[in-house]
Amino acid sequence: MPNNAKSHALSEPLANEIGPDYNTLRAMRETRGYSLEALSLTCGLSVDEIEDIENGLAADPAKLRRIATALRLPQDTLIAPVPTPAAQGRPQA
Repeated sequence: MPNNAKSHALSEPLANEIGPDYNTLRAMRETRGYSLEALSLTCGLSVDEIEDIENGLAADPAKLRRIATALRLPQDTLIAPVPTPAAQGRPQA
């Protein structure tokens, strides 16, 4: 698998886990008065990890939960709920 295809393939599933307000994570952080460094200390992630998430490069759900908790946001603000079979248009058994 070519390098560019491999990195794209890895980022797609992560992007699918992102909730609707993910693109505004930086704005939510700034609105709450957190610098990258302050949020890093509060949630236990490195500044680089937070920057990657804000730039859409990584979206590990465990990291998103830590950030949401630190910012006092509902976790589903940053993490899309897992679709149920009914939500996907399949009849329930």
